[in-house]
Amino acid sequence: MTLDTNRIVRELAMEMPDATRIFEKLRIDYCCGGHKPLKDACAAAGVNAEEVARLLEETTRSQDQSVASADSKTPSLAELASYIVNKHHTFTKQEMERLEALLAKVCSAHGANHPELLKINASFHKLCEELKPHMFKEEQVLFPYIVRMEEATTNRQIPLPPPFGTVRNPVRMMMLEHEAAGDALREMRELSSHYIAPPDACISFKTLYQALEAFEQDLHQHIHLENNILFPRALEMEHSMLAHT
Repeated sequence: MTLDTNRIVRELAMEMPDATRIFEKLRIDYCCGGHKPLKDACAAAGVNAEEVARLLEETTRSQDQSVASADSKTPSLAELASYIVNKHHTFTKQEMERLEALLAKVCSAHGANHPELLKINASFHKLCEELKPHMFKEEQVLFPYIVRMEEATTNRQIPLPPPFGTVRNPVRMMMLEHEAAGDALREMRELSSHYIAPPDACISFKTLYQALEAFEQDLHQHIHLENNILFPRALEMEHSMLAHT
């Protein structure tokens, strides 16, 4: 059976854990822009939708369905939030520190001949300044409340009212900040010619581009887990909880 190219990208990313690897490779936006039909997302990325559908079908057939994935709906919200913090937040914090130092080094050595590096440095610095308080708010405010709400639901209790009124408020803000992060990632990719190092690039220059691309891919996965799985499930849980009170 041929996969329907009218299917929404975020739904495919949720149903097929390995789909995100294909989307990443073909530069199909599955996190902030994941609300589009596959055919439209493919058109925006300049790839053939039917060929992408074929790749997705092959991936699905070859997957071992017994293997658990962080992208599945199986984990509790607490487990998913913990996974995001321990894997993606930790990686992001470590790489921000490393990449800021590496960017400074490469800009100093190659900035005169490659002014795009200075623009990438400015974009990355701005992104980091936005991600730090973003992750702090998730770790200290939003995620703990989602966990408490889930615990209350499991125990048939009513959780304490959140300081932000409804989960929908901080979720909306987090998703807007995710969009801003996505814009910054696209800008850096364009400035770097899709992270293809120039002929005169030294080892540090090449390492920088490889690391920035890996940072981009991890942040895409990070945003996907929040936008497409954690947040919708939290909103659904809150809606159900309020409907029964």
